[in-house]
Amino acid sequence: MAANNRRMSGKKGAQVGSGGQRRRGLEGKGPTPPAEARKGHKKNRIAGAKAKQLQRRPAPKGRGGRTSSELVVGRNSVVEALREGVPASMLYVQQFIDNDERVREALQLAGERGGIHLMEAPRPELDRMTNGLNHQGLVLQVPPYEYAHPEDLANAAYDNGADPLIVVLDGVTDPRNLGAVVRSVSAFGGHGVVVPERRAAGMTAGAWKTSAGAAARTPVARATNLTRTLEAYQKAGIVVVGLAADGEAELGDLPALGGPVVIVVGSEGKGLSRLVGETCDHLVRIPMPGGTESLNAGVAAGIVLYEAARRRA
Repeated sequence: MAANNRRMSGKKGAQVGSGGQRRRGLEGKGPTPPAEARKGHKKNRIAGAKAKQLQRRPAPKGRGGRTSSELVVGRNSVVEALREGVPASMLYVQQFIDNDERVREALQLAGERGGIHLMEAPRPELDRMTNGLNHQGLVLQVPPYEYAHPEDLANAAYDNGADPLIVVLDGVTDPRNLGAVVRSVSAFGGHGVVVPERRAAGMTAGAWKTSAGAAARTPVARATNLTRTLEAYQKAGIVVVGLAADGEAELGDLPALGGPVVIVVGSEGKGLSRLVGETCDHLVRIPMPGGTESLNAGVAAGIVLYEAARRRA
């Protein structure tokens, strides 16, 4: 009988005072993250590889040349770019992003536009793409701008039975000035804008936004050598007029604005470069009785374009 009362001490059971460790071990750890967010998963590697490939893909060059892709970074900037119709090819959205009003609007605008691909990417990948900028989980990829050739602008005008009206920018480095000029050219019936290939503003997202949609209607060409481009226009019978504070004539005294003309605008600080100024057929000044020494490129171009449009009308 005594043997029947022995305890079975060989089995191990839950110890008193263990704090419920076994129960906690059996509890769930929350929802499983999607495959794209799990480090080491095949889909995570594929998503990262696609993002890297898009950033490293070289931009093909056409007759007028193309810029490289540009990234618009940050929630406010992305939403503003989408509102203004800036062309975009990809909207990167950080995985597990805090879905606020701006994120929802960006997704809605991208969906309504069409042609903009959406891609979720882990935060480290967005950090790498933006070189550590504060992207706030939203990155918009703007495709390379397709520049025209300077000759195309004049040829398009002649094909439509019109005298060319073209603006050339010399040393203008602010994209917002370029966007403003594009908008004025579109408003006054011009046929395009020419910018130098180097040391000059290009058609960035900022220029697109300032143009208020006019960049979709008005071509921008890029010239390898600005002086040779102006000489080519002159050989085609187009008068080249440069704006200069010390011009020999006032704007209103120049009848050439009523015919085929190229208007050359320099930077606000330095004006026209020496070679470009020497190449122009005429140097004219805008009368400013208020005593202001100079105007920025966008305002100056708008004044001359208005005068040219008035004469043509």
